[in-house]
Amino acid sequence: MGEIAVVFPGQGSQRVGMARDFHEQFPAAREAFAEASEALSLDVAALCFEEYPRLDLTEFTQPAIVTAEVAMLRALGAEFGLSPTHFGGHSLGEYTALCAAGAIPFADALRLVRKRGALMQQAVPVGEGAMSAIVAPGVSEAGLSDLISDLGVDVANLNSLDQVVISGPVAGVDAADARIAEKLAQAEVIRLNVSAPFHSRLMRGIEAEFRRELEAVSSGFDAARSTRVTSNLRGGYHSGALEDLLTALTGQISGTVNWVANMRALTASAPRVVEVGPNRPLKRFFSTLGVEITSIMNVKTAQKGLVS
Repeated sequence: MGEIAVVFPGQGSQRVGMARDFHEQFPAAREAFAEASEALSLDVAALCFEEYPRLDLTEFTQPAIVTAEVAMLRALGAEFGLSPTHFGGHSLGEYTALCAAGAIPFADALRLVRKRGALMQQAVPVGEGAMSAIVAPGVSEAGLSDLISDLGVDVANLNSLDQVVISGPVAGVDAADARIAEKLAQAEVIRLNVSAPFHSRLMRGIEAEFRRELEAVSSGFDAARSTRVTSNLRGGYHSGALEDLLTALTGQISGTVNWVANMRALTASAPRVVEVGPNRPLKRFFSTLGVEITSIMNVKTAQKGLVS
């Protein structure tokens, strides 16, 4: 198949029943779910397939998505011969990417993202933080930062050439939304359904504790394998140094997800990009670069996209 990049969506892509068909049809997927359940002392299959209210609690959402994505990828390798050479993941998806590349063991990744989710929710009580997507041709981090710099709001995600996400306290995001709508006539402002202001300065208070969580399991990491994985925080590929990996994952919690730079690095490395996850939000982001990717959300789309 040659050079292939696989990318994984993050939080917000979850849905009830995600990866159920892979679990039903392929042993490799069932094994991944069993490993996840053992690592978390939790029935992850039930979480993904049945428990809707719990699935939207960040502490559970994050390991559920990583499990579904790893289960799908393993099945795609075993059953369809998908063998990626490069990896990327949007926000939470970076952990799936690191796991897929062999840089972080699956069980460690699951326990880390569960803790990450719990800390993120503890950082800001539900209802006190907000995020909005700003969709406009040529929207940029610099332009938005100048416009909202006095409101305590941060640029959270550089998702595509026409979408930037802002994050912060509710009052600040409300004011930012109004100002952007007034100053940028072409902009569409979309309030996101999230439980916390991810990738903002309000998350900085949990970084030290999460860094300790990373360090506690880092002896099992193979950081050299991270050179095939893009860093949300830095834009390009991870350096392969353990200290750099720990610093990047810690800073990613409050830092800007530079997904545009990630997409450019990945497409420069691999002529084919495959999105694997419960939904396909990354497909549209790549399209703003003029890149058509294959998105796999279920067995049917795998059969269509990977079987020639």
